[in-house]
Amino acid sequence: MSQTEIISILQEAVYTTIISVAPVLIAAIVVGLIVSIFQATTQIHEQTLAYVPKIVAVLLTFLISASFIINTISGFTYRLFESVNTYIS
Repeated sequence: MSQTEIISILQEAVYTTIISVAPVLIAAIVVGLIVSIFQATTQIHEQTLAYVPKIVAVLLTFLISASFIINTISGFTYRLFESVNTYIS
C-alpha cells in the first residue's frame, strides 16, 4: 500500500465525516446565533435558554437527516471494503 493510497483514503474519510456532520452542525450554529441575538436584544441571560433550543434543533435535524448520514457513511464503507483487494496486493 503506497503513501498516495493512504492519503486518498484519509481524504475521503475526512470528506465523508464533514459531509455527514454538516447538517447537524449548521442547525446548531443557526439556532445558537438566533438564541444569542435574542439574548442580546432582550438582555435575558438564562443558561437553559442557550442550550435547550440547540439540543432540540440538533436532535430534530439528526432525525430528519439520519438516512442521508447513514447512506453517506455506508457508501464510504462499501467503497473501502470493495477496494481492499487492491490495497492488500
